[in-house]
Amino acid sequence: MFGIVHFPFFVAAVFLLNVTPGPDTAYIVGRSVAQGRGAGFMSALGICSGCCIHTIACAFGLTAVLAASATAFTVIKFAGAIYLIYLGVRLVFSSPPKPEAGAPGGSESPAQASRSLRQLYLQGFWTNVLNPKVVLFFVSFFPQFVSAESDHKAFAFLTLGGVFIAMSVVWCLFLAWVASGVTRRLGGRPSVKKWLDRVVGSAFVGLGLRLAAVHR
Repeated sequence: MFGIVHFPFFVAAVFLLNVTPGPDTAYIVGRSVAQGRGAGFMSALGICSGCCIHTIACAFGLTAVLAASATAFTVIKFAGAIYLIYLGVRLVFSSPPKPEAGAPGGSESPAQASRSLRQLYLQGFWTNVLNPKVVLFFVSFFPQFVSAESDHKAFAFLTLGGVFIAMSVVWCLFLAWVASGVTRRLGGRPSVKKWLDRVVGSAFVGLGLRLAAVHR
């Protein structure tokens, strides 16, 4: 089928990869627990959008070039690590947002809420795009399911990427929905939320340091 081989095994492997905890899982769960369901959903969608970039790069050979270049790998690795650490430090030292004029109580105004969700989406996107482990995953995993003799390799990669992303979106949104239940049960108490922000922020810093130590 357009150069794709062993497709059922690909679907099974993607399912197992999705349910196996990893950095993306930790990121989505952390956002969902600390900031609620909306934050978890936007983070999940951002991460899955990042996979779109990796899929396109893989289909046209850019991922292989990055994986083969020690310099490019190192640059992406440290950019991703610094970004995760930056996000973690922001969470650790964050304070509750101040409502704009006209916003009820301590809630965010519609403008603030829209801006926050957009930022969360972009943060999830960049944490995925700047993760060199994802680059290595795409360049090592996807070619196993594309025939070397195919004349439609790019289309095969894009198709497999589409399936991978679709399955990942479903799983990540489900994960965010389940994890955000913790926040809902806590009732949004400021003292608890501040504690959760610090714990999750520290976890992000740890993920950043771990990413910085990754070798090809």
